[in-house]
Amino acid sequence: MSLPTKRSTCSAASTDSSLSSPPMKKSKNGLHAPSSQPNASMDEDPAPSAAANLSRKKATLPHPTKKLVIKLNKAKPSLPTNFEDTTWENLQSAIRAIFLKQPFPFDLERLYQYDVPEYLKHVEGRLHEENERCLLYIDASTRKPLISAVEKQLLERHIHAVLDKGFTPLMDGRRTEDLQRMYTLFSRVSALESLRQALSSYIRKTGQKIVMDEEKDKDMVQSLLDFKASLDIVWEESFCKNESFGNTIKDSFEHLINLRQNRPAELIAKFLDEKLRAGNKGTSEEELESTLEKVLVLFRFIQGKDVFEAFYKKDLAKRLLLGKSASIDAEKSMISKLKTECGSQFTNKLEGMFKDIELSKEINESFKQSSQARTKLPSGIEMSVHVLTTGYWPTYPHMDVKLPHELNVYQDIFKEFYLSKYSGRRLMWQNSLGHCVLKAGFSKGKKELAVSLFQAVVLMLFNDAMKLSFEDIKDSTGIEDKELRRTLQSLACGKVRVLQKYPKGRDVQDGDEFDFNDTFTAPLYRIKVNAIQMKETVEENTSTTERVFQDRQYQIDAAIVRIMKTRKVLSHTLLITELFQQLKFPIKPADLKKRIESLIDREYLERDKSNPQIYNYLA
Repeated sequence: MSLPTKRSTCSAASTDSSLSSPPMKKSKNGLHAPSSQPNASMDEDPAPSAAANLSRKKATLPHPTKKLVIKLNKAKPSLPTNFEDTTWENLQSAIRAIFLKQPFPFDLERLYQYDVPEYLKHVEGRLHEENERCLLYIDASTRKPLISAVEKQLLERHIHAVLDKGFTPLMDGRRTEDLQRMYTLFSRVSALESLRQALSSYIRKTGQKIVMDEEKDKDMVQSLLDFKASLDIVWEESFCKNESFGNTIKDSFEHLINLRQNRPAELIAKFLDEKLRAGNKGTSEEELESTLEKVLVLFRFIQGKDVFEAFYKKDLAKRLLLGKSASIDAEKSMISKLKTECGSQFTNKLEGMFKDIELSKEINESFKQSSQARTKLPSGIEMSVHVLTTGYWPTYPHMDVKLPHELNVYQDIFKEFYLSKYSGRRLMWQNSLGHCVLKAGFSKGKKELAVSLFQAVVLMLFNDAMKLSFEDIKDSTGIEDKELRRTLQSLACGKVRVLQKYPKGRDVQDGDEFDFNDTFTAPLYRIKVNAIQMKETVEENTSTTERVFQDRQYQIDAAIVRIMKTRKVLSHTLLITELFQQLKFPIKPADLKKRIESLIDREYLERDKSNPQIYNYLA
């Protein structure tokens, strides 16, 4: 192969004054020949005329025109250093690449000296230009290999570099237009799989920061909802609703939301409680319904749905019993959505809670119209009773309290009426869930106080006494020590101080004395006295989780017996595999082995005598 050699050329310009001629001059009537006499004139030709003595006119010479002077710049134009050598070297490399059929080497640092969005625009422009050139100047058969060569050189060789440098900033900035350009260009070179993997990696990495940050647990659900909404927008606008990309988003979300076992399920239940609780000002029913739909998407990704059910049921019970629900229609709508997702067995207890509330309303109406209520009830007291079915509602600790005589009479009369209507049942009063409205007289007017049952019992003691000590109140009410301290703290140390404590202080100590605050004032007629709520301690959450695990053990035992009853004989490996397929919550193989051992001890199963890895079902 021979390469062209570099030649040096030069050019010279010479001028000869003897050969130069003066320029032609232009007049009004035409061109005039050059003349050494500037004042010379030319006579016009006579025109034919009837008159013989017409005077001849002299032609006037034009004014001399300005000369155009061009000055040559004697300085040579400046070129970059080693311009000729560099250009010649690039030309040789290009020719050598053509002869050897090898790609021309690129400097990647120079290729990515600007950011990825600009580079993608550059590639898009180059492809458009080549396509236009093919249509206008080149044979049609050349178009396909030429465009393919451009795609290979500008895109296919740099897929990973483009993704590594530019994908995360584009996703963080929600730059849907640039992401759509990337998706379109990558589809030309069959690189969508690389883009899909980059999307999966981005979701898992970003989502892990949200889920694993324990300090921001309070905002976790809202952050996940915002993150999911932004991904849906990118999927619709940039990735053309590609089904594979949609499945990638779902799989990645399911992975990240279950990184912390049980905790996300608990937080989603509490988030729903916050939205469904009364007091969310400025939230319309349409916005609430939209929020429920979005939360339901996160719920689908949760593996431990029984944990969600336990916490959701506990919060729902508080909303129903205390009348704190923002909308009964919204509550029923959420139950209906959960039923559609998980089946009737999942929502059976939740639906039973609503039935109890509705049935209690009918029972109270019947009680008010009964003969016992009309003849035996003390005057001045109205009482409404919720009758709860034990299996539907969360378990509450029984707390004794010495009720005032009027309330005891009311309870006895209602119990007599209920048992006469529903024989064979047993009523057990849950005093910790009761709440009352008391009428109180102060020096500046009467007020209504919305209080808990324990607060009402304490306040009614001051109808007969001006000042009482902590020990006196404890003996008179029979309320448990910690509960009584919280109750007195809410009445004497909170925002609404109906009682006065001596000595002053935020905590209730032994020996403290209390009296009725007759000078209490407030702008509203009805005042809510908030109880000092116990923050959910680690022990309480642990007890709820333990109850969930206890229920799981029953489900595991039932699944093992169901499988073995069908198969009769099964190996340990196959039994574990079928259990993983049937159980809908995460479980470890070690826990399954413990349940199998428990069933063997209770003689539901036995190990095969010849092979201990095989189990036999005992009828």
